[in-house]
Amino acid sequence: MPYVRIAVNVPSVAGVFDYEIGAELAARVGPGHLVSVPFGKQTVQGVILRFVDTPAVEQTKLVLDALDPDPVLTPAQIALAESLAESTLSPLAAIVDLMLPPGLGQHADTVFAIREEGKPKAGAPLLPTAARLIKLLTERGPLRGRQIDRHFSNVDWRKSAHALVRRGVLTSGSVLPPVSVRPKSIRTAQLAVPLESAEGAMPALGKTGATLKRRQAALRFLMRTADAVNVSWVYAESGSNIADLQELADRELIVLRETEIWRDPLAEVRPWEPMTQVSELTEEQTRAWAEIERGLRASAEGTAVKPFLLHGVTGSGKTELYLRAVEQTARRGKSSIILVPEIALTPQTVRRFLERFPGQVGLIHSRLSAGERYDTWRRARAGLLKVVIGPRSALFAPLPNLGLIVADECHDSSYHQAEPPFYNAVAAAEKYARQAGALCILGSATPGVDQRYAAETGKLRLLELPRRIQISNGKRSFAELPPVSVVDMRVELKSGNRSIFSRELMDELQKTLGKNEQAILFLNRRGTATYVFCRDCGFVLKCPRCDSPLTYHLKTSERSNVPTLLCHHCGYERKKPKKCPQCGGAQIREYGLGSEKVESEVTALFPKARALRWDWETTRQKDSHEIILGHFAGHRADVLVGTQMLAKGLDLPLVTLVGIVLADVGLNLPDPFAAERVFQVLTQVAGRAGRSTRGGRVILQTFEPENRVIRAAAGHDYAGFYADELSRRKQLGYPPFGRLVRLEIRNQDAGRAEAAARQLAGKLQKQIESEGRRETSLIGPVPCFFSKLGGFYRWQVVLRGPDPASMLRGRTPDGWRIELDPISLL
Repeated sequence: MPYVRIAVNVPSVAGVFDYEIGAELAARVGPGHLVSVPFGKQTVQGVILRFVDTPAVEQTKLVLDALDPDPVLTPAQIALAESLAESTLSPLAAIVDLMLPPGLGQHADTVFAIREEGKPKAGAPLLPTAARLIKLLTERGPLRGRQIDRHFSNVDWRKSAHALVRRGVLTSGSVLPPVSVRPKSIRTAQLAVPLESAEGAMPALGKTGATLKRRQAALRFLMRTADAVNVSWVYAESGSNIADLQELADRELIVLRETEIWRDPLAEVRPWEPMTQVSELTEEQTRAWAEIERGLRASAEGTAVKPFLLHGVTGSGKTELYLRAVEQTARRGKSSIILVPEIALTPQTVRRFLERFPGQVGLIHSRLSAGERYDTWRRARAGLLKVVIGPRSALFAPLPNLGLIVADECHDSSYHQAEPPFYNAVAAAEKYARQAGALCILGSATPGVDQRYAAETGKLRLLELPRRIQISNGKRSFAELPPVSVVDMRVELKSGNRSIFSRELMDELQKTLGKNEQAILFLNRRGTATYVFCRDCGFVLKCPRCDSPLTYHLKTSERSNVPTLLCHHCGYERKKPKKCPQCGGAQIREYGLGSEKVESEVTALFPKARALRWDWETTRQKDSHEIILGHFAGHRADVLVGTQMLAKGLDLPLVTLVGIVLADVGLNLPDPFAAERVFQVLTQVAGRAGRSTRGGRVILQTFEPENRVIRAAAGHDYAGFYADELSRRKQLGYPPFGRLVRLEIRNQDAGRAEAAARQLAGKLQKQIESEGRRETSLIGPVPCFFSKLGGFYRWQVVLRGPDPASMLRGRTPDGWRIELDPISLL
C-alpha cells in the first residue's frame, strides 16, 4: 500500500503527516496535488509533498480524495516552501497557503445551527452577544464560523457560541468549505444551418407576433455573424431571451454551447504613454548585459549562478536590461517572474512588458478579483504565460519552467510580509532561483546596506549603472541627477512664512506650471493633520484600540463627505467631537499636515492648477492606481501630491520639479533602520525629477538641514551614506554584522503581556548563559513603540547575534510572533 507525506492546511500545525493512499487514487496524484484528508475530528485540505516507503507512524489514515486534477505546487515550489518554513521558523502549512490562490486553499471551519426544539434553560438570561447570535442563525440558517465573523466585527462571539452549544441551544460540527473559485464559462450561440435554411425557417418561428419578431431578430443577427458569440450580445441586439434561443436550438437552427473563458485583468490594457526606446546600450549597460547573458547561459546549462545586484541610479536603464533578460529566457523556453514592491508600480511595468511580449504577460496582486487571480494562476500553471508581474504574491506563481526572477526596487520594505508567516520576498526570490535553477537579479538605485555589503563580500555579483540616461526623439544622451536645494524651514518661520510651502518651492511651482510642465509634491504622511487635540487641556484624541493619535481626514470614502478621525493602524473611525472628552472645552483643533492638506493648499495657491492626490485613501478601489497614474502621465493633471507611492521607480518625463514638503518624518524614530529608510525614500523621490531633456530640480524642506541623512540624500551620495551607516551598524552589532530575531507577545491585558515578556526574557537569558553564547545578546523586554494595536498590548524581546534563530529551533514559545531578520524594531 503506497504512503504519502502531506502538509495539512492547518496553519497552526507545524509538522507534516503520513497518510495511506488507495492504489486508484495514487495512480492519479503525485507531489504537489491538493487532496482532502481526515485530521483529528476534522476533514482538511493538504498538499502531497512526496511518496514515502515507510510511514513515520504505525497507524495511518486514508487520503479521501483529490481536489484538483493537476498539481497545485511545482517541485521547485515544494522545495521553496520547506526551505522557507525552516529558515523563518514558520509552520510549513502557513507557507504552502501563501502559494495557493485565494479561494482554492480552504481551512476547516465549524458550522453552527439552531438545534431543533433548542431553547435557553429557564433562569439563565442571554447575554447580548448570545441573543444576537441566535437571532442571526434563526434568520439565516446554519452558518460557518468565518461567515459569522463578518457579522461580528471586533466581537468575540465564539465563547458565547460554545456556551450555547453546551446549553443545548446550538449544534456545532466540523466542515471543510468547498473551493470558492472555479473556471468561468459563458454561453455562446452560433448558426448551425446554411443561410438559405435559416431564411426558410423564419415564418414559422413563433405563434404570436412578439415571439416571432424576437426569434427572427436573434436568428438574423446570428446569420450575420460567422463565429460563436456570447448570448448576451444576442439578447442586446434582438431583445430575445434564453427561452427563444433554446427554441431555435431545439429546431437545430443554432447551437448553444458553454465556453470557458479566461478572466484576464490585462485583456483591455492599452498604453497611455509613448514608449520611447533606443536599441543600443550604453557602455555600462553593455558590460552589465554581458554578465547577465553569461549568467542566463550558465543557469540554463545547469550551473548555479550567484544572484546579481544591479545598482543603478534612477533613470540608468535597469528596466531595459530586465526586458532583454526576459527575452533571452523566453527564447530558451523558460518563464520569468518580475517583482515590484507596490501595486502602484504595476501599471507602468506591465505596459512596458506587454509592449515587448504581447499576450504572454500575467498580473497577480491583491486588488484583483479572486477569479482573475485564479485564472492567472491557472494560465501560469499550464505554461501559457512567459512573464508574471506583481508584488510579493507574484513570486508564488506556479510557472513550470522558471528561468529568471527579477526583484526591482529590491531595497523596498514592501517586500517584507508584516504579518505571520513573516518572510522577505527578496530573500525568498534568491532562495527560489537557486532551487529552480534560475537566475536572480536584484535592482535598485538605493540597495539596502546589507544588500550592498553582500555584493562587496562576494555573496552577490555587483553590476553598476552610475549614469542617468535621457532619450529624446530616439536619441540617447546622459544627464546629471537633478540638483537638490535644501530649505531650512526654521529660517522660513523666523522670516514670517507660516505656509507649508517655502518661498523657494512656491516660486518654482509657479515657474513649472507656467512652462506647462508637471510637479510632484511628496509628503511621507497621509491625512490632513497629524493629530487632533484640545487647546484648553492638551488632551490628544486617540484610538481606543491602538492608543495611537487619530488622524483628521476631510473625506474618508465615497460614502461620506463628513470630516472624520481615522486610526491608520486598525481602521477605527469616529466623527470629530465638538467638546473635549476630558475637560469639556470647545477648543478642539488639528495639528500638523498630511497629503490632503497639501492638496488643498496647492488648489488655494494655484487655482488653475489641476491637482491629483495619490495615497492610501485615494487608491482603495480596484484600478485606482492605474487611473491616477494614467491621468498624470497623460498630462491631465499638473501637480501630483502623494506619499511613499511616489518614490517607487516611476518614469514621468514631464516632471521637472519635485517638492519634498517635509523630509524629517521618520528620521528620529527609535529604530536602527530608520536612517536607511528615510535616506532611501528621499533619494528615490528626488529621482522622479529630470527624467527627460527638460531637466529638473528638487526642493527639500527640512527642520534638520544638518542631519547626516538629509545631507547625503541632498547630494545623491549613496556611497557616503553607505560607509557611514555600515560603520554605525558594525559598532552596534546590527545587520549585516549580526542577525536579529524579534519576538512579540500580544494580549488584551497589559499586565499579562508584560509578565509573559519578562518570563520569556528570563528563560532566553539563562539559555544564552548555559549554552555559552558569548556573541549573542538580549534586547528587552520592552513595550513596542506602538504599544497597543487593535485592542492588544504589545511587548517584545529581541535576540542579536551570529545565529540567534538556532536558540529557537524545535522550541518556539507558544503564542509568540517570531520574526527573523526584521526590517523594523518598532
